Amino acid sequence: MHKGRLEAFSDGVIAIVITIMVLELKVPLQADLKALHGLLPVFLGYVLSFVNLGIYWNNHHHMLHITKHVNGGILWANQHLLFWLSLIPFSTAWMSEHFESLPTALYGLVLLMAAIAYMILARTIVKSEGPDSLLAKALGRDTKGKVSLMLYLLAIPAAYIQPWISAGLYILVALIWLVPDRRIERQLGMPD
Repeated sequence: MHKGRLEAFSDGVIAIVITIMVLELKVPLQADLKALHGLLPVFLGYVLSFVNLGIYWNNHHHMLHITKHVNGGILWANQHLLFWLSLIPFSTAWMSEHFESLPTALYGLVLLMAAIAYMILARTIVKSEGPDSLLAKALGRDTKGKVSLMLYLLAIPAAYIQPWISAGLYILVALIWLVPDRRIERQLGMPD
């Protein structure tokens, strides 16, 4: 199968997920700043999740750019990733509306599972293309990915101590990835 279909389908799913999230931003009933203040938690949740989805989209694009062929295992690993990404609107909405322990922990669980699914997809591609593939070389030890998993694993139980601790850790992971990941670009010989 040509990887273009996988890329197009994934792009479409991520676009729909973002669209669903933005629909949670309801227009206030009043036309004053106080009405907007009530939307602040929902807006901040949207921003964090939009950034996370953007990070996944960018890295997914780069990963598939250097992937030569896709097979059934890669297709299913990609579906696994899209499943977890599709749960981001729900977990974002619940956490934004109820910034309490359980919704905040669930948001972290969804982010953790998406990160694990992304790692599975990357490893499935490496297994298919071999240890000398560009992706294998680009990933290396994947310290950034492993640190992210550890932060999510800390953030989930931290939600039961104080949801703000978890939110801070979720933001930290996003900031770590917000700096463009140049590992794949370096393998392609692109300038920094």
